[in-house]
Amino acid sequence: MVGHDELHAAHAHRFDHLVTDRAVHREVYVDPAVFDAELKRIFGRVWVYVAHESQLRQPGDFVTSWIGRQPVIVTHGGQQQPRVLMNRCTHRAATVCQERSGHATHFRCAYHGWNFRNDGTLVSPTFGSGYDLEDFRVEDFSLGQAPRVDSYRGFVFASLAQSGPTLAEHLGNARTYIDLFCDLSPTGEIEVGEAGTNRYGYPGNWKLQAENGVDGYHPNFVHQAFLDNGRGGLAMQLFHGESVGRAADLGRGHALLDSRPTLGEIHERSFRSTPGGQAHYEQLVDRLGAERAAEVIRTNGGQGFNLLVFPNLQLIQIQIRVIHPRRVDLTEVDLYPTLLAGAAEQTNAARLRSHEGFYGPAGGGAPGDLEMFRRVQEGLAVESVEWLPLLRGLRRTELGPNGELIGHVTDEHPQRAFYRRWAEEMAA
Repeated sequence: MVGHDELHAAHAHRFDHLVTDRAVHREVYVDPAVFDAELKRIFGRVWVYVAHESQLRQPGDFVTSWIGRQPVIVTHGGQQQPRVLMNRCTHRAATVCQERSGHATHFRCAYHGWNFRNDGTLVSPTFGSGYDLEDFRVEDFSLGQAPRVDSYRGFVFASLAQSGPTLAEHLGNARTYIDLFCDLSPTGEIEVGEAGTNRYGYPGNWKLQAENGVDGYHPNFVHQAFLDNGRGGLAMQLFHGESVGRAADLGRGHALLDSRPTLGEIHERSFRSTPGGQAHYEQLVDRLGAERAAEVIRTNGGQGFNLLVFPNLQLIQIQIRVIHPRRVDLTEVDLYPTLLAGAAEQTNAARLRSHEGFYGPAGGGAPGDLEMFRRVQEGLAVESVEWLPLLRGLRRTELGPNGELIGHVTDEHPQRAFYRRWAEEMAA
């Protein structure tokens, strides 16, 4: 018979007991042991978004990012698939690249001058006479690499696990919405990095941002001043209790807020109301056919939905949002506004102005969310209330054509989807 101490130890090792379909325990957000386990069992295994192919157009192009807290360099070394190198010198562990993006054929560690090609191989150690061949082989000191790298529609993902589900299996139903995000472009491609990056941090757990991006319950309260400011009330209707919008559990931890039932006709009507928009539409018809072109325009790329790709990628409006855990109570977030390849300059300019208005540094959205994250993390210090409920919409669901669980836009299906996958990975 298993004793209480043994059972407690087993639970502490697994952590999945901290989550149910009805609630999340406060320790999920505040316990450093949970955070350390997440880095190993989630970020150390699953597919994590690291870059977009449009940032790596020429051999020598690179961007730096993180897989969890592990720094990486994503490089175009002339091979078909980008490489994801671990940004750590194989001598004394200093990071070998400090820039967020650029072009380089080599990366040189500033500590002792070791020089690595952009495929990760060590050229030679400095003052090489100090190394005897009996003790040192150059080929043993290449930069580490993510064992698996793959891409979908230009989105580059890496996994630190030697084996596991393919990227296509991991993305599952999320691919439908990545397709819609990209297909608004006349060429079917988006451009990342050309419009710059918004970056912010907050003193709270990374999962607060993951939950929030697909939380349709908060906008009418946190963002009321922005949504209700001279817009005829339409924005407030998107997330009202009587909204026709939907929230969905897409499976595998991915989740969706779907505003197309409210905005679809408006998008289609406004998109084709100008000569430029009509010309754009005709380009889409030529490439996709009339039926698909109409669907893409009604979605208007990511402006018709918010998508969460487990664990830390979100597509919202025109942006790629990437969440980086730093500490159990510290998170950094990168927002990459995207451009539509082949679209008119005024089309992309309008997209950027819309992004700036809500998501830019002085926008109406991010500051309110960040303040809520701070307040939540502060409130989690209260130990007498252990559980955060996930009860909204628990009993009003329908099954979608691809097995999605669909409910009202203000329901907590997205959060339950995320934590269901979280628990699976933390128990594995």
